[in-house]
Amino acid sequence: MQEALAELSAWNPREFITAFQRWHQGSISLIHLNVLTLLEASGPMSMGRLADALDISVASITGVIDRMEARGLVERRRDAEDRRVVLVQPAKGARKVFGEIDSRRRKGLQMVLGRLSDDELAALLLGHRALRRARAEFAQRVGVGKVDAARLRAKAARIGAGARP
Repeated sequence: MQEALAELSAWNPREFITAFQRWHQGSISLIHLNVLTLLEASGPMSMGRLADALDISVASITGVIDRMEARGLVERRRDAEDRRVVLVQPAKGARKVFGEIDSRRRKGLQMVLGRLSDDELAALLLGHRALRRARAEFAQRVGVGKVDAARLRAKAARIGAGARP
């Protein structure tokens, strides 16, 4: 187990940033990608909830969303249940960005996977399918609500330690 953990966690921040830069080729900033990923995973979110999720101020997220809206990446709309609440949701530009990143990522992976033997590919596929099943089972057991509660407890602890809210 320790050997597998070491292999799976060997991806360092420099490799991540290099891959990210290669995949998006300057089309989007990391903060914009974080916002789009949150919206894609969670659905439309209020400005306050986005700010909390990214651990930045509402004033900061407002500037970010202004720039993203100008680029056609997100749209603002009023919440149907509470018209005072402004929700942010992905726009057509977001789908295009994700599609371009996915296309570049797939091309890169295809080149890397092309260097593996048929036996190595079969073993890799078997392992990845097992890992995906285990992640899905873990996520089901933990549940999103528990993850959100843990995040709130961690934030409260930071605030209690003198960090900004």
